[in-house]
Amino acid sequence: MTAIYVDADACPVKAEIYRVAERYGLKVHVVSNSYLNVPRDPRIELVVVSDRFDAADDWIAERAGPDDIVVTADIPLADRSLKAGASVIGNTGVPFTPASIGMAMANRELLSNLRAMGEVTGGPKPMTQRDRSRFLSALDEAIQKIRRRA
Repeated sequence: MTAIYVDADACPVKAEIYRVAERYGLKVHVVSNSYLNVPRDPRIELVVVSDRFDAADDWIAERAGPDDIVVTADIPLADRSLKAGASVIGNTGVPFTPASIGMAMANRELLSNLRAMGEVTGGPKPMTQRDRSRFLSALDEAIQKIRRRA
């Protein structure tokens, strides 16, 4: 059965995930380093992992498989999830694919180096309604693709 794994600590689209999962009757694993408020629904499970670096990523990567969807902005987790066969969607609705993950990893490394040199400051742009709409479309499309395969 398809499950959605959410890298939840900084995920801005949790409410959208819950709505879509309810519509399709899917299990959602909300994985975080600390307690989060989640809806009281037997299909939504809060998984609180240790505060060890990458603990949430490791928990997700060890469980996600070919019929699952991972929602994350973390590029190394996206890479690990893709290698396990999972569908991966970024928080802004841009899917990670085997064809795009190499460039995403390289871009991440470049930005990391620029930040270390003091060249790049600031974080990601704020979420827009367009991003939320794109996310909902990408999540629906990923679910439909998995269902057609099954």
